[in-house]
Amino acid sequence: MHDIRLIRENPQGFDTALARRGVAPQSAAILGLDTARRDVATRMQEAQARRNEASKAIGAAMGKGDKDAAEALKAEVAELKTTLPALEEDERRLTAELNAALAAHPNLPADDVPQGEDEAGNVEVSRWGTPRSFEFQPIEHADLGRPLGLDFETGALIAGARFTFLRGQMARLHRALAQFMLDRQTGENGYTECNPPLLVKDEAVFGTGQLPKFAEDLFKTTDGRWLIPTAEVSLTNAVQGQILPDSALPLRMTALTPCFRSEAGAAGRDTRGFIRQHQFEKVELVSITRPEDSDAEHERMTEAAESILQALDLPYRKMLLCSGDMGFTARKTYDLEVWLPGQGAYREISSCSNCGDFQARRMNARYRPEGAKGTEFVHTLNGSGLAVGRTLVAVLENYQQGDGTVDVPEVLKPYMGGVSRLTPLG
Repeated sequence: MHDIRLIRENPQGFDTALARRGVAPQSAAILGLDTARRDVATRMQEAQARRNEASKAIGAAMGKGDKDAAEALKAEVAELKTTLPALEEDERRLTAELNAALAAHPNLPADDVPQGEDEAGNVEVSRWGTPRSFEFQPIEHADLGRPLGLDFETGALIAGARFTFLRGQMARLHRALAQFMLDRQTGENGYTECNPPLLVKDEAVFGTGQLPKFAEDLFKTTDGRWLIPTAEVSLTNAVQGQILPDSALPLRMTALTPCFRSEAGAAGRDTRGFIRQHQFEKVELVSITRPEDSDAEHERMTEAAESILQALDLPYRKMLLCSGDMGFTARKTYDLEVWLPGQGAYREISSCSNCGDFQARRMNARYRPEGAKGTEFVHTLNGSGLAVGRTLVAVLENYQQGDGTVDVPEVLKPYMGGVSRLTPLG
């Protein structure tokens, strides 16, 4: 949600920043609502003050025996009692319309975010690792994984498209990856493990920006709750409506959860394989920080995600997303793209975003700076550390052997119960 005070102070700057996100100028409409709301609020306050003043004057007039004046004042109070509810309703309506307008548009990009319309405008920041040279033609995980326990047919039979059934050693490898990620993020990167709700209320998905604009991307239960598309929703909303002490910051949380997405906008994309599923697991990272610390925290969070790829010896590149490719709530985003030799391409495996105070305003999440009387909005950040299914895909493709087996990365062997190589199921 945007800050109305900043729009009042610099409407052109607001429109210019929105234009970088491909959004037409909005300041005039927003300020029009703001002016109308403030005008109604002023009239309402004046009417309330006059009602109170006239009510007191009635007693004074009666005390003086001036019945005509008292009756005139009573008539005025009666009229004000009729007028005030209409003004109060106008004020509520205009406040709701203004808040809706402030919440409807994407976050403003940071100054160092490159300009661009789509992923073609993203900028490569760095690369890590060297893609492996194969003595055979590497194949994609969808073909490689079937004999090893990646069962697409049974998943589709049970639940339909974009669901997969993992068997035996494949399920074990998936669990090993998730546990390794969680252990690394808690043990070495300083995140506190959480086990949050998977079903949340409207306020939670509004707070992190999925509602109202992206409702079609979510699954909703019959009792009105939403299945989380990422643990970002639950973890970030842990500070909803709170005023945190300065000493509590930074607050760093992580969770391994199932995630559920309708993939409404992904028709025809990644229909084959394990890349884009309706149900998947992810280790999510969330930080709540002071405003002045969020840029440094963004770099730290991205490094925490990178540490998983480095430990697994998976080549990747770090991309700074352009203004047109960032998510709705982000002011700056890094994507990590892992090398998939079967596809011969880099594919996204993590996205780490600094949202500034955009989500905090929607959630009314604040903190009280040390020694200050007033409060400020916190800054929120979120990232994948990592998406488990996509990491499984990367391990299969990068560690595949010519005979159809897959070696287990060294750091995962303690989690695999002695299994060091995946072999075709009998």
